[in-house]
Amino acid sequence: MTSFLIGENMTGGYGAADILHGCTLAVERGQIAVIVGPNGAGKSTAMKAVFGMLNLRAGSVRLDGEDITALSPQDRVAKGMAFVPQTHNIFTSMTVEENLEMGAFLRRDDIRPTMEQVYDLFPILRDKRRQAAGELSGGQRQQVAVGRALMTQPKVLMLDEPTAGVSPIVMDELFDRIIEVARTGISILMVEQNARQALEIADTGYVLVQGANRYTDTGAALLADPEVRKSFLGG
Repeated sequence: MTSFLIGENMTGGYGAADILHGCTLAVERGQIAVIVGPNGAGKSTAMKAVFGMLNLRAGSVRLDGEDITALSPQDRVAKGMAFVPQTHNIFTSMTVEENLEMGAFLRRDDIRPTMEQVYDLFPILRDKRRQAAGELSGGQRQQVAVGRALMTQPKVLMLDEPTAGVSPIVMDELFDRIIEVARTGISILMVEQNARQALEIADTGYVLVQGANRYTDTGAALLADPEVRKSFLGG
């Protein structure tokens, strides 16, 4: 069985130097796959490769059986992929609601039901929908960024360090929301610095080291692996 989304044997980088070396990432429909590893392991680069922001020298990306390796990021969005970068992921001068509307720019149908779903998922955004997004807390901004991505009605939601710089309480809440999104049938592929917490919610976990797969297993199996714990999870 081929995975719903797979970046297979990806090799590439920026300029002449390769950062990824035969890296493979996959996520099934409605599941959560988490990429962890030390700083400089190529985690965010691997995500960008899957989203088409990096030219691959080798390997391929397939979505629902279709080879999308040659497609631009914009064309991948049209195919059902959404990517939330770690920084600069909202329009700070626009209101929360305007940010969500911007997420639906490709759509020609009624976006209000989707907006209601986003507000149900993140109730604080409903309360602050008329407020400039730049005035929100870090955790609330991340909710806006994820909500805007969900407005595209994606099949795959890609998150680059969604809990960077937020408090542990906000991190737990964001992870709860991410689980809720996956339960609606959307596949989630995310890079996360908080490896232990991320693996707790992961169906599949990938530990990358120097742009290559070091360990691949279920989140639970990686958490239980003494080698992974010692080397990557602080014992």
